[in-house]
Amino acid sequence: MAQDITHHEGATKRIWSVFVILSILTIVEVILGILRLDVLVFTEVVSMSLQNWIFIILTIIKAYYIVWAFMHMEHETASLRRTVVWTGVFLICYLVAILLIEGAYIQDIYDNSFMTWDF
Repeated sequence: MAQDITHHEGATKRIWSVFVILSILTIVEVILGILRLDVLVFTEVVSMSLQNWIFIILTIIKAYYIVWAFMHMEHETASLRRTVVWTGVFLICYLVAILLIEGAYIQDIYDNSFMTWDF
């Protein structure tokens, strides 16, 4: 009986710690989105503003932490953790890179060619 109470208290503490960490990351994203600091918006790093990079990195961290906490990856073997988590991180990074490359290409086509913005 005492063991069940200890396990319950540990689980409750874990849920609150996950809630606090994810809330802090979300609050940082919202504050950066509202403030839109000039130093972050107009500083370009690899053809994209620093603020966008911060949003992408924070989103990947939140996704990683959600998988880590809610899918109970912290209790699995190291090889399974790496397989599941790093595959997802790689695919997210790949998707972001493809979207940015294609978006920059389309922007360049519309800005520097005979095509017009008809939509």
